[in-house]
Amino acid sequence: MPEEIIRSLTVDGLRYGYRLLPRDPAVGGAPVTEPVLVIGGALQGMFGWPQMDDHLGPVADVVTADLPGMGTADPLPPGPGAPVLRAAVTGIIDDLGASRINLFGFSYGAAIAFGCAQHDPGRIARLVLGGVPTHVGEDRRTYWRRATQALDGGDAESFATLAADGLMCLDPERHVHRRELARRYVRRSFLHALAHSPHAADSLRRALGDRPDFSGGLSGVPALVFAGEHDTVTSPELQREFAGTIEGSRFLTLPESDHWVVLERSEEVAALVTRFFTDQPLDPGEARLPRQARAGRSAPAEPAPPPFRPPGPPAPR
Repeated sequence: MPEEIIRSLTVDGLRYGYRLLPRDPAVGGAPVTEPVLVIGGALQGMFGWPQMDDHLGPVADVVTADLPGMGTADPLPPGPGAPVLRAAVTGIIDDLGASRINLFGFSYGAAIAFGCAQHDPGRIARLVLGGVPTHVGEDRRTYWRRATQALDGGDAESFATLAADGLMCLDPERHVHRRELARRYVRRSFLHALAHSPHAADSLRRALGDRPDFSGGLSGVPALVFAGEHDTVTSPELQREFAGTIEGSRFLTLPESDHWVVLERSEEVAALVTRFFTDQPLDPGEARLPRQARAGRSAPAEPAPPPFRPPGPPAPR
């Protein structure tokens, strides 16, 4: 297993960094695909993606990051953060010495990744977006308002519970694989961040309160969008509608999962991302949206595909 490399960078005077896991030389041959940069949610910094290391490590250099406002990086200043975050991603690509990268963005990170692809498509070889929060319902925002009120009142325990519940499907009629495990993990992650990062509270408020911009469409970048079939932050139907604004994109759902599909179906997500970034078939759950003629115009409605089920034995329940 190769040694990981940690690099420190600055953008607009803000300190941030990334972690590079070079492709394992024991595998032999040249890398199969361009370096992969993984951008997660507000709490998913550079050390939160071991499953991506396992699946992508044999085929690519794997890069994870603490962008400004995340992990150990400096906090974002007041005002719009998107331009700074895009510049930070460009800084990583330049520091890698790569002409292009594969880019994976999940949840809050999906907005960053989508913005990067829109503003500099020539640097993005392929794009994967998961749990895309394009339209957040008022019921979710009610959870998060109550959570931030608890945080403002110094009640970290209530904040962690409300914020975690607001990101999950708690309907007992809908089976979610590893729901309670994911719920406990998310709650503990919130508490850990609040206890160990001096700007975690501000970062979490920003992540829960932002209304990221997913308008404007995209062309010229091969793209895949995926959702958990019980995502209550933004429904799979609305995420599929967003995918229709990306020319030639693909869309699929993963079964028995909600917004935290990357926790509940971690191995399946990692395998899916690896297959897409190495131009392998994605199996019947995929819906192609080939008739998207230009950015900003939705593709014609089509029947929803069945949930994606990767090859091999089913995951334990």
